[in-house]
Parts: sequence; C-alpha cells; structure tokens
Amino acid sequence: MVKYIQPIEKLIRQFGRLPGVGGKTAQRYALSVLDMSETDAEEFAEAIIQAKQNVKICPVCGNFTDVQPCHICATRDNGTICVVKEAKDVLAIERLGEYKGVYHVLGGVIDPLHGVGVEDIRLAQLFKRLSGDVNEVILALDATAEGEATSTYISRAVKTYGIKVTRLAQGISIGSELQYTDEVTLSRAFTNRKEI
Repeated sequence: MVKYIQPIEKLIRQFGRLPGVGGKTAQRYALSVLDMSETDAEEFAEAIIQAKQNVKICPVCGNFTDVQPCHICATRDNGTICVVKEAKDVLAIERLGEYKGVYHVLGGVIDPLHGVGVEDIRLAQLFKRLSGDVNEVILALDATAEGEATSTYISRAVKTYGIKVTRLAQGISIGSELQYTDEVTLSRAFTNRKEI
C-alpha cells in the first residue's frame, strides 16, 4: 500500500470510517477531494458541518428532519403507520413514491444476544401513537431473526388495540436490509403486504 503524507492519510482514514468504504475507495475519495477547487472543498466540508448541526430526529416518528415535527408527520394521514428499523429505511420506501401514511422509526430491533431489549428501542413511543385515528400498522422490518422477533412482539401488542397489523409481503430475501433492496422488489413487497 502506498504511504501518503500525514494530511492525506488522515483524510483516507476518515473516509474509511464510512460504511461500505474500503481502503481503495477511501483513497479515491481522498484524492478526489484534493482535486477539488478550494471553493468546492469548502462547500463539501460546510455541507457535512451543516448536516450535522441541522439534521435532527423528529420527536414524533424518529425520522431525520430539519423542522419539528418532520414534513411527513405534519402533512400526511396518521391513519397508517409504517414501522421501520432505521431512518434510512424511510428513505428507501419514500423512493417508491407510493406510500401516503406516516412512519415510526424504532432505532433498532430486539436483539437479546447484543443486549438490545424492548426498552432499548422506540416501542413505548409507538404504542403512545396508537390512538383512535390509527387503523393500520405496517411492519416493514428487515427479514432477519431479530426483525422477525420484533415484528412478532409489535404485532401481538398492536392487536390488543384492535388495530389491523400487516407486514410487507415476502420476496425480500432473509438476511437482507431494506435500504439495499431494489425498488421493484420493495414496491412489490409493499403492495402485497399481508395481515398478520
């Protein structure tokens, strides 16, 4: 591996901290930044700083936002809540342009092997949202053992409110993450969701 001067090595290390970015990609990103004009590099750095300072978590749904509550919670029908693991999953579903309800981001899934219990994710906040206006809860969690366990827990709890519970149709392969699922597969799974 090529040994770079310290400022470039530092930049490579920072890019290498990003998920899915290996050593060669981190080098390519770092060298691309060096090829930028001073103005472009400053705009790039400023965009990162502004995002960190201005992007917050919606107090209602847990999605990324720069206003309180988020645009989705403020403008959409609250009768249907789609439950997802992470805010990145909201972005995957929104790319489809088909879903018109609101979301609830759990911030994780039940995972006893890693010490994540019911109290460690945003389940209490979800159950508080189940007022008379909610008529359906869609479970859109990853098709993993932890996602399945979380879906089962939520399904049982939501049914006690007399609210219909559905889940995305199978077709998303076991072990896959929503954010990496292609749009056609995700769209079909969403359209063909089943009541549980």
